[in-house]
Amino acid sequence: MTHPLQGHTALVQLLDERGLLSPAWRAVWERTPREPYLPDRVWRQDTDRCRPVTEPTERASLVYADEPVVIQVDDGAEDGPGVATSSNSQPSMVARMLHLLDVRDGQQVLEIGTATGYVAALLSARIGDQHVTSVEIDPSLSARAEANLAAAGYRPRLVIADGETGWPSGAPYHRILATCALRHIPPALIKQLHPGGVLVAPRIGDIWCGSLVRLVAAGDGTASGRFAGPATYMPMRSHRAPNAAAPDTSRPRSRRTTVPPRAMLTPGFALYASARLPGVTLIEGRHDASLRVWVSDGEGSGAIADADATVTAFGDRDLWEELETAWREWSGDLQRPAAEHFGLTASANIDGNGNGNGNGNGDGNGEYVWLHDPRRPVRPLAPDED
Repeated sequence: MTHPLQGHTALVQLLDERGLLSPAWRAVWERTPREPYLPDRVWRQDTDRCRPVTEPTERASLVYADEPVVIQVDDGAEDGPGVATSSNSQPSMVARMLHLLDVRDGQQVLEIGTATGYVAALLSARIGDQHVTSVEIDPSLSARAEANLAAAGYRPRLVIADGETGWPSGAPYHRILATCALRHIPPALIKQLHPGGVLVAPRIGDIWCGSLVRLVAAGDGTASGRFAGPATYMPMRSHRAPNAAAPDTSRPRSRRTTVPPRAMLTPGFALYASARLPGVTLIEGRHDASLRVWVSDGEGSGAIADADATVTAFGDRDLWEELETAWREWSGDLQRPAAEHFGLTASANIDGNGNGNGNGNGDGNGEYVWLHDPRRPVRPLAPDED
């Protein structure tokens, strides 16, 4: 079995070799192993399910690997389907997010999603626990995190609340870090950011994958910044996908596509297509050991595309044709921009039409995706464009 100290040392070295740790952060990670923050009962996220980890050898291997460790399934309910609902995040992803956060001495930091308390411990070790506030919606997780942190000598402010509302009593914050995925940036978080403050969060991507985003508060009720690479996190509870209507499969239509599904599985196209086709989801999977993607609008239309370029459409909308239109735009005139060329502007001030600060660019939540510059919003595909 891997010796814990050796395992943690090797993990920190791996993060450092990837360029994810500054000297200050390396010192913090070296003295903050994650093993003490993990409960006895943990799961590993396999391709299609969460599997309990019961063997000591496997547990040690998982704890000191660059993998997430699931610490809760089904919101803590027994005999559920085994869906992961809380985890100790992948160390390299945590290091990336802390790097993007760029926290400085003396700054006030708000974390959304306490979970085990591990990220709060890293922040407390870096800037002092008196500067750290962490919000968790699950009382049992928060209580366990408090015990973990106290055992390590840290007492940050821990709050039981919905992360959607942040924690106004401690505002303004110089930095806000969400360790759960957001479907949109909650206006309350922008309101609680100090002018010039930074918010780092994983944003849910309905098309294939999510992305990290780093926003800077402008001081006028808006925050803007670029995406910073793919990220897959469990969603905030209030941001979980709503129940959607299954596609109407009574009238299937099959054809060939000139855009194979594999070509669409890139972070840059995923961001562009998500903005052009709001409400449409694309999920990657396997069928008979070959790639298959499922597309749905949640309102009865859908499509299946296979690796052999066969597409079967269902319902009133031809969703694959709409994706092909977005693909031709992204791969043609736009010259296939990578995810890092896209950005997001979000607002704390939303009008009756879902626009932020009266700019007319809102998506219903007061935010919009842009390409290269905030003055170039990516607007939803109009019905006559497909």
